[in-house]
Amino acid sequence: MTIVLQWLPLTVLLIDLVIKIIALGTIPRNRRPSSSLAWLLLITVTPVFGLILFFLIGSPFVRGRRERVQTQANQVILEHTADLPPANSELPIGIGSMVRLNRRLSSLPMMTGTSHGLFGDYDASISAMTTAVREAQRWVHVEIYIMAWDHTTDAFFGAMVDAVRRGVKVRLLYDHLGSRKYPGFRQMNKRMTTAGIEWYQMMPIHPLKGRWRRPDLRNHRKLLVVDGEVGFMGSQNMIDASYLARKNIKIGRKWHDLNIKLSGQIVSSLDAVFALDWYTETGQRLPEEIIPPENYSVGEQAMQLLPSGPGYLTIPNLRLFTALVYRSQHRLSLTSPYFVPDESLLEAITTASYRGVAVELFVSELADQFVVQHAQSSYYEELLNAGVRIYLYPQPTVLHAKFFTVDDVAGVIGSSNMDYRSFGLDYEISLMGTDPSFVADLQRISDEYRAACRELTAAEWTQRPRAKRYVDNVMRLLSALQ
Repeated sequence: MTIVLQWLPLTVLLIDLVIKIIALGTIPRNRRPSSSLAWLLLITVTPVFGLILFFLIGSPFVRGRRERVQTQANQVILEHTADLPPANSELPIGIGSMVRLNRRLSSLPMMTGTSHGLFGDYDASISAMTTAVREAQRWVHVEIYIMAWDHTTDAFFGAMVDAVRRGVKVRLLYDHLGSRKYPGFRQMNKRMTTAGIEWYQMMPIHPLKGRWRRPDLRNHRKLLVVDGEVGFMGSQNMIDASYLARKNIKIGRKWHDLNIKLSGQIVSSLDAVFALDWYTETGQRLPEEIIPPENYSVGEQAMQLLPSGPGYLTIPNLRLFTALVYRSQHRLSLTSPYFVPDESLLEAITTASYRGVAVELFVSELADQFVVQHAQSSYYEELLNAGVRIYLYPQPTVLHAKFFTVDDVAGVIGSSNMDYRSFGLDYEISLMGTDPSFVADLQRISDEYRAACRELTAAEWTQRPRAKRYVDNVMRLLSALQ
């Protein structure tokens, strides 16, 4: 026993050293420097815990079946869309390369479509989706990160129930961990089953049923497709704007979102994304997969849908966002509720400002998440020094819209934040449009936000307490752990 105790310190030291040596040669592989340094620091401080955590959630990509399904689906999409004519639109200078980038990374082509307006009013958005479901004749496809059957969403669920009674096939996907914490979760599932709605959970975690996967990888997409002819997408979940939390209701906190209604060819891209996620979770191939209805309207505007997520090893949304920022010449307007960019996007944004581009960023004055609030705050000084104008949407409202515009030539709207999670850990969808009216509609939303916000000044920011600066920096480091 004495000998064991004598050798114990040396053994522990050797194990500690071996772990750090392994980490040095393993972690940096195919990983951004900031992420590598964050993981290495964690393992240096807590070797055993850090290494275990790394092997559990350290990879930003899925492997195995999900990776194979994604690869196969990309090939199928390419084959089904190979003969599609190009969008009938003259693209602005430099945008053609973005279209080719998206096509190569996600396989989806540029198509035509028509925007039927943006919905910045929470209840009006749900009402428009409800109306679309009520008019369904063949199928309804719903894929939304958070679903809750509450007083605000009751009409939407009721419309789906009525659609089933009319013989419409209603299929629904929601994220398991994203939805399960909200009131009425189990009752919602029972009510949908009773009504005949076909529903499945995305990325489910049921250890007792043998279904386990990394809890940090989620499906964050939000989309609705009706009959392959009408589609909705954006940032809004299907839940009351208070997210049913007592604290939110008490202080008057509500989420402010932005959705878009679409028709035309582009809706088939939304349905293709749904079909892939449905097959991934259920193993069922949909008869409507990818192929649009014969009598669909062509549409008036050039649009391209860009899916992204841990199944894509090339981080499509980050590459598109960064490329578009570098394309900016005059004006760049960004809105992201969770703004924690990686080095490439941050450098692109600050470089644009240094080049003389008028860059503005809209964020919540107070985010709903502690880590995100402090992590994104750590970037404000660098942005302000570069000349970026930061607008804070007044609390207690959470500005949850996700979109940006580049000059008058391109706009992007979708479910993707500009943060590490959306780039590497969450399945997302983003829609790029190049029609002047599409861009102008998004710019009008930015004008509304600007009128409602207050601008953060460099003088104000430099006076914040030292303790807050310390917490900001710590949370910035933690946000890079992926």
